[in-house]
Amino acid sequence: MAAVLPVATFPARTPRRVLPGFGLSLGYTILYLSLIVLIPLVAIFTKTAELGWDRFVHVISSPRVVAALALSFGTAGVAALFNAFAGLLVAWVLTRYDFPARRLVDALVDLPFALPTAVAGIALTAVYAPNGPLGRLLGALGITVVYTPLGIVAALVFIGLPFVVRMVQPVLEELDREVEEAARTLGAGPRQVFARIVLPAVWPALLTGFALAFARGIGEYGSVIFIAGNMPMRSEIAPLLIVTKLEQYEYASATAIAVVMLVISFVLLLAINALQAWSQRRLSGTAR
Repeated sequence: MAAVLPVATFPARTPRRVLPGFGLSLGYTILYLSLIVLIPLVAIFTKTAELGWDRFVHVISSPRVVAALALSFGTAGVAALFNAFAGLLVAWVLTRYDFPARRLVDALVDLPFALPTAVAGIALTAVYAPNGPLGRLLGALGITVVYTPLGIVAALVFIGLPFVVRMVQPVLEELDREVEEAARTLGAGPRQVFARIVLPAVWPALLTGFALAFARGIGEYGSVIFIAGNMPMRSEIAPLLIVTKLEQYEYASATAIAVVMLVISFVLLLAINALQAWSQRRLSGTAR
């Protein structure tokens, strides 16, 4: 009977990692987030605590602060909704149509990212001023843009549009057009194809773009102060009010307004993320 030789076993090779190990990477991550995010946020809450509860309520419930917060969140929401519609349309044109200036238009979408916000605000003010090219036309229709909430919305639309386009465009590029063609061959009309095939596919990305544009609009300062007019109770945004409090050496009051903006923004973004997760689970369940 032949002897059975033992089979040599070798220890499994640990796969080489491009980045350091988990412990070191986690340590760098926590350190970075602490220095950039956590410590500044804790400092804001600590400075606000100097007011005390009664003084804090008095500051954030003043008519000027309430009006500024309502204006900031309201205009940011309206601009984000408009950008969700316009961004989807722009992304659709860039991915589904071929025209001579397509690359130029695609590059212009990123212009608000590179353009200083103060320059954007000055340019928008010059265009929509009563003696500007568009402001003169709108004035003939009885529409005033500069120094009104409408001007703030225009500025926020300008700086928020790229977020939606750049989130939706890759999804549309990866969407299989054969599915749309199959739906048309089965008798589906253009509206049915869009509502049942295209929109469900881009919905999570569209929500993400909306959230990014909304978050950017809440804290926008440079492109708004020139076109808003900064009139208290009418066109004064919350970031400008915070700067005003700082210039008056009311640091605790400024951080109190910042805390309210932070909490409201966190709750709204959390709700948007929850809606996005729910929509993704629903789409995955429908696909099965």
